[in-house]
Amino acid sequence: MKEYAFRLTKGQDLKKELEKFTKENNIKAGVIVSGVGSLLEVVIRNAGAKKIIKIKKNLEITSITGTLSLNGIHVHISVSDSSLKTYGGHLEEGSLIDTTAEIVILELASYNFKREIDNKTGYKELVISSE
Repeated sequence: MKEYAFRLTKGQDLKKELEKFTKENNIKAGVIVSGVGSLLEVVIRNAGAKKIIKIKKNLEITSITGTLSLNGIHVHISVSDSSLKTYGGHLEEGSLIDTTAEIVILELASYNFKREIDNKTGYKELVISSE
């Protein structure tokens, strides 16, 4: 197992940076174990992939989790606003860092994650194999 920790800064796109980091470090099977920080705006998709919403205001990252692979990432995020109202869903591009995002990732060296279309769901789903 290998661990990574890094910090993103104002204006960076959270999803794009996670994808970029995964590719630059050749992470075949990774998991996000921790993430804290703030966003200027978040773009999330609801369950069932029917609606994408964009919330543009100061938001705290309250939770982020997901799987990372060279051919796709699957990340869920929860954020809260200044009144502590919480929003959550599937992370989409356009979620921009405000002051910081501190991310910790574990790479699972014994596994290889791939995302392939599942005929039952119609979505690219996680396929797990051992190295």
